[in-house]
Amino acid sequence: MRSLLFVPGDSPRKFAKAIGTAANALVLDLEDSVAASAKAEARETVAEMLRSERAGKILVVRVNAFDTGSTLDDLAAVMPHAPDAVMLPKCRGGHDLDVLDHYLSAFEVANGRERGTVGVIAVATETGESVLGLSTYRPHPRLRGLLWGAEDLTASINATGNRDGEVYSGPFLLARNLCLMAASAAGVAAIDTVCTNLGDLDYVAAEARAARRDGFSAKAVIHPSHVDPVNAAFQPTEAEIAWARSVVRAFEDNPDQGVVQIDGKMIDKPHERAARNILATAGE
Repeated sequence: MRSLLFVPGDSPRKFAKAIGTAANALVLDLEDSVAASAKAEARETVAEMLRSERAGKILVVRVNAFDTGSTLDDLAAVMPHAPDAVMLPKCRGGHDLDVLDHYLSAFEVANGRERGTVGVIAVATETGESVLGLSTYRPHPRLRGLLWGAEDLTASINATGNRDGEVYSGPFLLARNLCLMAASAAGVAAIDTVCTNLGDLDYVAAEARAARRDGFSAKAVIHPSHVDPVNAAFQPTEAEIAWARSVVRAFEDNPDQGVVQIDGKMIDKPHERAARNILATAGE
């Protein structure tokens, strides 16, 4: 999974367009993109989306946060229609994940599904409390990824902005990096936040490449035009694949060696693990 495209939960037109993109996952949004007065109708619309032809897409539903009092209403509307995962905004850490796990288990049993089939993606940095809770995530059978976000965090910490020119400022870089580490500790995908620069696709691609360089495995997107540059950025290059093949081959040819040399450079087991990750991402 390289790209997650947000789709307003009250827009069948945008859903139809999103299905035709190369996005790996669609996030059917019941939260920020839907006005309070339209929430009930949006739940019915998202249920229809889940019942439609999925075209190989992973379908994720972003429910409303626990503090809204609407989470259970959202789950009651969508769980009968088998979403692949639920995205929980403003997740405060492992405790919130456990609470959501209990909710999902109850709905799965009520709808005749096996427990644990619905995954969870936690939006893990939208409040100061959430950032402080990043250390509480552990491997969990439902957890699929941690997504960091900057926009809600800006308001939460009373910041006047989140960037210094084109670079995120200190508090937001901290949240980004801690999310990356927490995802690694939990053994799940680290998902980069959306790019809000809608018209500059070169900028989108550069931001996605920087995210992959740092260890993120996917990126959320808010416009269909962002999908292709994001997918391309998270695909290993031919040079990376060639390097990875040579590393794996060298260790396979020397199974008793902990260190090998390739082109005069020392290559050890961490390089082998990185090489195998590259090949797995490339589908080899």
